[in-house]
Amino acid sequence: MINYRTSISNQYSDKFKKKGYLILKTNNNNSLKYLQKKILRTIVKECKVKAPKDLLNEEFLNNFHKKIKYSDLNEHRVNIIRKINQDQNFKKHYFFSAKEILYTLVGNELSMQNRINLSIQFPNDASSLLPLHSDIWSGDSPFEVVVWIPLVDCYGTKTMYILPPNHYKKVENNFKKYSNKSSTELFNKIKKNLDWIDIKFGEILVFNQALPHGNIVNKEKETRWSMNCRFKSVFSPYGDKKIGEFFEPITLRAASEIGIKYKLPEIKK
Repeated sequence: MINYRTSISNQYSDKFKKKGYLILKTNNNNSLKYLQKKILRTIVKECKVKAPKDLLNEEFLNNFHKKIKYSDLNEHRVNIIRKINQDQNFKKHYFFSAKEILYTLVGNELSMQNRINLSIQFPNDASSLLPLHSDIWSGDSPFEVVVWIPLVDCYGTKTMYILPPNHYKKVENNFKKYSNKSSTELFNKIKKNLDWIDIKFGEILVFNQALPHGNIVNKEKETRWSMNCRFKSVFSPYGDKKIGEFFEPITLRAASEIGIKYKLPEIKK
């Protein structure tokens, strides 16, 4: 295969293929601050809690489980997701937070998931679990990546895990053996091989969503806040989630726009 990538692009690409994910500092702090401020203002308004003196103080989010009832969490989360996705600037700044690495790993003509998701995981709360899964198993395209942005430092059980490609290959090669097992049984089989993501606010995680991933009960004393959104090349194959329904093009180039609209002239017979 011919490769005209730069050496730095090769480094990132090789690491991504080997590990299945990359953790990088964002190239756009202004965009990240926009996301953080928008989320915090939306939280304060939606949950009717007192705003901290320093809106960007991480302690407010880390201790959020002390401010509302556990039983009210999901309703608030759904409403916050709806409100942030009504803001087109939010989506734009989400993309800008990861633009450079997306151009390196995926390409410069991108489709973005229509809706950015928000995860909130209180300490010892089993209701917000996302068990072991691969997005491909439910019909997603293998040409997608997930950009996962933490709003607080995530570590220990206050984070997510990913099964690296070399270990996933063993599962894939023996998939028939695992196909009738529950996600819990499969997790117990592979947990010693998982990578637990240690990531700080200000960093972004880009991962291959075909790899098994998930989370467990948050045993830390802090609340986890993270956002996620899928990106793919506009012209790569789609799975069950189609362009116009689940994805929208965001960086089409002029030649592609012209080509999409082009119609071959009819020849009169």
